[in-house]
Amino acid sequence: MNIVLFHSTHGLRPAVRQAADRLRDAGHQVWTPDLFEGRTFGTVEEGMAYQDEAGREELLKRAVLAAAPYSERGLVYAGFSLGASVAQTLALGDHRARGLLLLHGTSDIAANASVDDLPVQLHVAEPDPFETDDWLSAWYLQMGRAGADVEVYRYAGAGHLYTDPDSPDYDEEAAEATWRVALGFLDSLGREDADAPQTGE
Repeated sequence: MNIVLFHSTHGLRPAVRQAADRLRDAGHQVWTPDLFEGRTFGTVEEGMAYQDEAGREELLKRAVLAAAPYSERGLVYAGFSLGASVAQTLALGDHRARGLLLLHGTSDIAANASVDDLPVQLHVAEPDPFETDDWLSAWYLQMGRAGADVEVYRYAGAGHLYTDPDSPDYDEEAAEATWRVALGFLDSLGREDADAPQTGE
């Protein structure tokens, strides 16, 4: 699959590049846009301060411009926390999107959002201070109404950014379980492509 993978509020740290390499080792083409233009942050507070400074619309513009050269190929949008929010926004606006892989985050859903059975997989801690149970329940229902085919996986006792080895939230067992399921999800999308009717001579 062709995957665009967006970083968390910490910026494009080594953990994101390691995740991209894991996906490449599984046979996928992966791009990792730097929405923070080279900046990385050691704390969530620092990263959020930069987000406020740059503005969400500017960050989304950078994301759209980064993904645009590859979108005709049919992208799987993916991301960590903030990056998951960005990935969701782009996937719901791209009729060619092949899938959406959300790690540690979701986003608001526009009332007029509409997709055609878009495969979506969410992995999130349980509990998660940024993704409360009430929010996730409402999000799940809204995604379904928009036409998405959603799977949700919760990881009891894990910290928010539990797949990031450089984060104090890191939970190796939960992270490895997440990647096993996520790679299976991506493989299933690849099988769907292989099974699709071929056109032309």
